[in-house]
Amino acid sequence: MSLNNDAGMRQYVAALPVPEFEDTPWVTPPPLAEATVAICTTAGLHREGDTGWAPNEDPSYKLLPADARDLVLAHWSPNFDRVGIAADLNVAYPADRLEEMAAEGVIGAVGSHHVSFTGNQDDTVAKIRLETGPAAAAELKSKGIDVVLLTPV
Repeated sequence: MSLNNDAGMRQYVAALPVPEFEDTPWVTPPPLAEATVAICTTAGLHREGDTGWAPNEDPSYKLLPADARDLVLAHWSPNFDRVGIAADLNVAYPADRLEEMAAEGVIGAVGSHHVSFTGNQDDTVAKIRLETGPAAAAELKSKGIDVVLLTPV
């Protein structure tokens, strides 16, 4: 199987294990027009000058101030096409679109911070599911975030 083409990548992803949970936590957020929204991206974005991630399976995350646009992409995969993000950061990190939605009253507000992970993880994503993901969620919740927009990259 080749991961250098769409069919190979689809075949690979279709065979990945999917975690099963005994119960599904559920939270009912406020209506979007009243909700504070943040982005959670796996684009591996970080501020220029900050340290990035280790090359393989680094489950850590970075908090990004909502007004930051001096962001650097930290993906190493040769299979990753950077062109779209280079042309418009909103492809992976739609912070400008959230600001517009807040101005139009579609959402209540944009959170003060967003969160970024990097997508090169082990097949189970166990450390993110069990450790750093809940930690990032707790940080966002402590900052008043009601809803998170996930942008998987």
